[in-house]
Amino acid sequence: MRYETFRAAAQAGAIEAERTRTARARLQPAIDAALAAVLAEQRPDGHWVYELEADATIPAEYVLMVHYLGETPDAALERKIARYLRRRQGGHGGWPLFHGGAFDTSASVKAYFALKLTGDAPDAPHMARAREAIRAHGGAERSNVFTRMLLALFGEMPWTAVPVMPVEIALLPRWSPFHMSKVSYWTRTVLTPLLVLGALRPRARNPRALGVGELFVAPPASLGLAPRAPHQHRLWFALFRTLEAQLRLLAPRLPARLRRRAIEHAAAFVRARLNGEHGLGAIFPAMVNAVQMLDVLGHPPDAPEAAAARRAIDRLLVDHGDEAYCQPCVSPVWDTALMCHALLETGVPAAIDAARRGLDWLLPLQIVDRPGDWATRRPGVRPGGWAFQYENACYPDVDDTAVVAMAMHRASHLEPQPVPDRYSDAVARAREWIVGMQSRGGGWGAFEADNTHHYLNHIPFADHGALLDPPTADVSARCLSMLAQLEPGACMRRRAPAARALGWLLRRQEANGSWHGRWGVNYVYGTWCALCALAAAGLPPDAPPVARAARWLAFVQNPDGGWGEGGESYRLDYKGHAWAPSTASQTAWALLGLMAAGAVDTPAVARGIAWLVDRQRPDGLWDEPQHTATGFPRVFYLRYHGYARYFPLWALARYRNLRAGGSGRVAFGM
Repeated sequence: MRYETFRAAAQAGAIEAERTRTARARLQPAIDAALAAVLAEQRPDGHWVYELEADATIPAEYVLMVHYLGETPDAALERKIARYLRRRQGGHGGWPLFHGGAFDTSASVKAYFALKLTGDAPDAPHMARAREAIRAHGGAERSNVFTRMLLALFGEMPWTAVPVMPVEIALLPRWSPFHMSKVSYWTRTVLTPLLVLGALRPRARNPRALGVGELFVAPPASLGLAPRAPHQHRLWFALFRTLEAQLRLLAPRLPARLRRRAIEHAAAFVRARLNGEHGLGAIFPAMVNAVQMLDVLGHPPDAPEAAAARRAIDRLLVDHGDEAYCQPCVSPVWDTALMCHALLETGVPAAIDAARRGLDWLLPLQIVDRPGDWATRRPGVRPGGWAFQYENACYPDVDDTAVVAMAMHRASHLEPQPVPDRYSDAVARAREWIVGMQSRGGGWGAFEADNTHHYLNHIPFADHGALLDPPTADVSARCLSMLAQLEPGACMRRRAPAARALGWLLRRQEANGSWHGRWGVNYVYGTWCALCALAAAGLPPDAPPVARAARWLAFVQNPDGGWGEGGESYRLDYKGHAWAPSTASQTAWALLGLMAAGAVDTPAVARGIAWLVDRQRPDGLWDEPQHTATGFPRVFYLRYHGYARYFPLWALARYRNLRAGGSGRVAFGM
């Protein structure tokens, strides 16, 4: 028996060794195929932009918006969106928040309502399954706050079931416990037009006069407020619920002139940030709320501001011929910057030339002449960041800025001497802005500094738990990577921004050796970001934080050699790694993290490389239907269609380079 066990183990080892040798032999062809595919996708002006897909709620809300406004629907477009929504329906009968995920009430209510508006009969099999699933999970009354407000606008739920957020809060002074500067940019842009809608309480035009009363278990008129969300502390919530009850009594007694002034103030805030055909905040929920706010304030659809705001939403549509959906936003700066890193890693002249064209496209998009909302907390800091989208001047992104600056700095080292560095001024300005955006503790948020009024996540309105933009490990690691790449040894100076960032990051390491990933799913993403930063900061592979993180990555490797992690890893009672099928992007993150930790010549890395090579399609790319990115943990997930392109290419090229170079050391911050 022992002999048979030993023999089986030996055979398995031999098979794995042969697989590794075969993968190494196929490595360069795999890199060449992936490179050819992504070079063909570069836009004529030099940039890349890929689809950004969320869950069913965004295309459903697009349909609901059209019927809310009473527009004549584009019948062909609605049929395509309906096909998309039907395909996304889960085996449980409802709609999940991410690929293969569990039933979600709010997503299911919106998808069902949208399908009904497009003409799907309530007694159709897929509609009956959805209705049964929704009612089995407690009915539409279990929806979240944003869905409750949408249902109230359509007259399907009483306003008494929606948390009170009086528009007068727009007039509160900055020192008050609640002020718009105390919440995140996405909350600010989504909530401000909602305040106007909540004050005026318009009714959706809804020309077909359709509703979803059949989704409620209890009579909608009898509904009270939603219960406390799992993340909300019992005492804080009780306090805010008491305050809300008082506000509900006080609101009707407030002077009408005060309400008019508050509405004017909120509307002025929105109109100053409409952002033309790129939309308020350049994110779908804020853009829809802005269009509906302009509508209730009497702006005709053909008025310049209203028309541009409405066109901004249509720019988010993706039409594949038989199906269509709406994106939550677009990601050209992010896609282009990350692609440039992957191309520079390949070292191929054609790839380097393409990367320079991409960086040249990015160069004029740096925001240097307009302080955004971030300047409220950092008034003395000069602008110098990049936004995530084509245009979003009020809301540059710290993470994007660090990634762009590192790519430009790296490309500058490839310039033939003595040609002047075309990116040095932009990189210096980006560094200045990022240093200015560092929070007091040493970390960074994505768009704001010191956005840490955590008590606000306990107000009844904040049942999604994402009202704020506090420092996170992944964004902070990226900023540390940038500082250390631009100035080797920067962490050696006590109290320098890089040294403070390093200390902050090390304090955030989990007990198992990983780091939480706020913007990517999840600990694999956060650990990759952190290991890159620690390597750039000069920590050796045998430093305890580095070694522990590398061991954790090897431990959570899937039996097939890849890595995968599910959206369930964000649950509040998380106890360990949330297993999921291997994906190309998460496998690439783990490989890049291990290589940054010096673990190039290890079985874990060899097996991961073999997984990528084995799963590559004939066209050089990889399949990845999963949502491997995060908008809001537990609430909103993203599928970047570019992630399964540039990250695997990057990992394969780096593996080849490190094995050929012999040093095993990653020379850049990412």
